[in-house]
Amino acid sequence: MSKSLLSLTIAAVVLSGCSLIPDYQRPDAPVAAQYPQGPAYEAAKAPGQAAAEQGWKQFFHDPALQQLIQVALENNRDLRVAALNIDAYAAQYRIQRADLFPAVSATGSGSRQRVPARASQTGEAAITSSYSATLGISAYELDLFGRVRSLSEQALQSYFATEEARRSTQISLVANVANAYLTWQADKELLKLTQETLGAYEQSFKLTSRSAEVGVASALDLSQARTAVENARVQLARYTRQVAQDENSLTLLLGTGLPANLNSQPLSDDLLSEVPAGLPSDLLQRRPDILQAERNLLAANANIGAARAAFFPSISLTANAGTLSPDLSGLFKGGSGTWSFAPQINLPIFNAGSLRASLDYAKIQKDINVAQYEKSIQTAFQEVSDGLAARQTYNEQLQAQTDFVAANQDYYRLAERRYRIGVDSNLTFLDAQRQLFSAQQSLITDRLAQLTSEVNLYKALGGGWNAETGKNEPVAEKAPETKLF
Repeated sequence: MSKSLLSLTIAAVVLSGCSLIPDYQRPDAPVAAQYPQGPAYEAAKAPGQAAAEQGWKQFFHDPALQQLIQVALENNRDLRVAALNIDAYAAQYRIQRADLFPAVSATGSGSRQRVPARASQTGEAAITSSYSATLGISAYELDLFGRVRSLSEQALQSYFATEEARRSTQISLVANVANAYLTWQADKELLKLTQETLGAYEQSFKLTSRSAEVGVASALDLSQARTAVENARVQLARYTRQVAQDENSLTLLLGTGLPANLNSQPLSDDLLSEVPAGLPSDLLQRRPDILQAERNLLAANANIGAARAAFFPSISLTANAGTLSPDLSGLFKGGSGTWSFAPQINLPIFNAGSLRASLDYAKIQKDINVAQYEKSIQTAFQEVSDGLAARQTYNEQLQAQTDFVAANQDYYRLAERRYRIGVDSNLTFLDAQRQLFSAQQSLITDRLAQLTSEVNLYKALGGGWNAETGKNEPVAEKAPETKLF
């Protein structure tokens, strides 16, 4: 018996290195080797520190924004859920990995039974006793063809995928907080501009009213002045509402109330650093959503190994050793030893195509994950390309809009002077006021669009993971620790 058990153990060890998981080959990136070139894109620059390696504290210069991002990283509920998902998948991996080892258990039992005379072989009533103590394993599967190891590998890759998902959630959170903050600042500047413009309109309306009383201004002039005032009031209510809603959005992202006494900088300041785009191939190692998609692909690849192994025989062992005695006092005395060994082999013969269908399903799932991996690369390429086009064109648009505001300011000053000395009518002056107000509004919204496009480009390049400048290392190829108790 001992020789047979030894031979079976040796065979199990030799075959335990067998794996039916297909060799993994990373799919080719379905994008061009370079980002688009053309009038909408700036000329290539010398390579610098990649976005994924630039900490968000270095990218965002506004101390108020840095404070808000730090608060969000500590309190945001979506980020907490992502972190808890990592722990959940780590636990699932440990559960799956435990099947690689035999589960050893100790049991003790005892029984006493009275047998009536009519049921006794001796014709007399009797009391029988039995006590046992055993140590053994139950239904331990010898992983000869790697089925259990394939499932363990699948759980491990799913765990790695959740780590990448957390990184992606954090990067999105940093970008969302920045965009919400910039929108809040822009709406506050628009609100302030509207309040100042409303004051100017009301002053103009008073002057026009006095002129109308003495017959200098017409009813049309007075009506036009009043229209400008009412329109400014509409804009004032609109931006007041938007500022309040922006604060609510920020509060949700932060997971707590807004800090008091934020030292904010105006949008016209240098709020962001510029980061180089690099090459599309860099995204494969820096975008956590791409890395997550590849981890899911590796998990699907491991499932194929488990589906293949199901076609082969499986062997499970149940064995125990201990003592057995009719008396509790003699349970551990010599001569009371007992053992049992019950191997079981299961050979699939007919299952109506179930195993083949399971293998086909596993292969299809892998093909689906390949497509999703390729789509994540294409999406990243498109987001970076859009960001690069926005960078160049917004710079040109913002400069043109700044010049347009300066021209309208000159027009407004001339129109006001000519109106006050009686050369032009009030209509020309009101038209200059409206044009200047509209141009200043557009300048603020264009600056906001430029800043948010830079934030989105930073996110698209994989930035926002580190707080301080440093190399953005990928998730380590390390399984979670196995806890025995």
